[in-house]
Amino acid sequence: MAPSMPERAYQEEPQHTLKTAAAVHGTGLFTGVESTAVIHPAEPDTGIRFRRVDLEGSPEVQARVDCVVDRPRRTTLQSGPAMIETVEHCLSALAGMGVDNAVIDVDGPELPAGDGSSRFFVDSMREAGLVEQDAPRRPLVITEPVTVRDGDSMVAAFPTEHDHSELMYVLDYGQGSVIDRQNYTFEVQPAVYIDQIAPARTFSTRAEAEAMWSRGMFKHLTPKDMLVVGEHGPIDNSYRFQDEPVRHKVLDLLGDLSLLGRPIHGRIVAVRSGHALNHKLTRELLEVARRVDSVEGRAAPAMEIRSILRLLPHRYPMILIDRVLEMEGDVRAVGVKNVTINEPFFQGHYPSTPIMPGVLIVEAMCQLSGLMLSQKLERTGKIAVLLSLDNVKLRRPVTPGDQLVIESEALRASSRFGDVQARAFVAGELAAEARVKFLMVDAEQER
Repeated sequence: MAPSMPERAYQEEPQHTLKTAAAVHGTGLFTGVESTAVIHPAEPDTGIRFRRVDLEGSPEVQARVDCVVDRPRRTTLQSGPAMIETVEHCLSALAGMGVDNAVIDVDGPELPAGDGSSRFFVDSMREAGLVEQDAPRRPLVITEPVTVRDGDSMVAAFPTEHDHSELMYVLDYGQGSVIDRQNYTFEVQPAVYIDQIAPARTFSTRAEAEAMWSRGMFKHLTPKDMLVVGEHGPIDNSYRFQDEPVRHKVLDLLGDLSLLGRPIHGRIVAVRSGHALNHKLTRELLEVARRVDSVEGRAAPAMEIRSILRLLPHRYPMILIDRVLEMEGDVRAVGVKNVTINEPFFQGHYPSTPIMPGVLIVEAMCQLSGLMLSQKLERTGKIAVLLSLDNVKLRRPVTPGDQLVIESEALRASSRFGDVQARAFVAGELAAEARVKFLMVDAEQER
């Protein structure tokens, strides 16, 4: 059921970015590699983006849950060759400070960790200063409960009467843990975040730390650098707050939720959740946001099938995009392919176990990418011809009744060339991905 519309009106708030660039330098928590991150101002409605300036062409990756790749104990983003490890502390600082738009240049594979908190990101941004932008925020107002679970862990979003987010976390490792049961509630306001959340450091128990050290991990750290909790409290260290572990869990949760790409007006309750479950809730909220936007008319289809047919040379049975939901110029597009049992390829692939051929999933991603590249005026009258495919991965089968939600993001593009990262999802789960390169040719030449 689509979420109902909120009954009360919310006062519009402006978007914010930095006045000037803010820089931090340090060592990555997991890789131990030194890097510098420079947070730059960005235009309204562009969101948060990371840019790997140490790689050829400085490829970008959006801070969106669609770009999350599975890594234990941290949040990692990837788009094509651009991968950024351990982004949650930086994203938490941006969200806690109320920054909507920024570009973060990173010259290594992982963001610097500082002392394991988000405080040095916050301090650098406070020194740079923030500025209001001439565009309103578009918060997602939670009007119905959304809950995800994994065993005895849970995280949920509930409606609230407030015009902001409220996060509640319950940390409970069970009887016998050296960390007592803790809970903390945080109203997302910059002043509160700066004083009460940003200083909270990442942590582990002594048993966890020794197990990781035995596997060769975190050899560059000691208990003085990392909050390691033993039977009698922190080892060679001390708590900044008596409940510092649960406050850090709130810090991580805020960073993970920011991957929605917009603020949340709602109450978030988490019990023993980690990054994977936080990401799962964020994906569910992204689907809610798309439905709400459609009801409000914000995300009316960017292209219906007739517009698609005017731009693509393909025809039945090879037209594999039913609708384009979002089209951000020639930079990003989201489209859908509704997979039904009536598809002609199911007659032979396979009659007893119908599965959409992987090559056709890739073809659908290519078609959406071609539509996106054709949006630029200088490419009017041209069509995208496939040059190469790289890093093609088929993650799960696609069967009758599924809806493929396809996302294309331009990595580089010119009047004659396009380099695109494409992904296809089913119910929020990654089904396929590929990096695709195109040559733009005249339609008459192709014929």
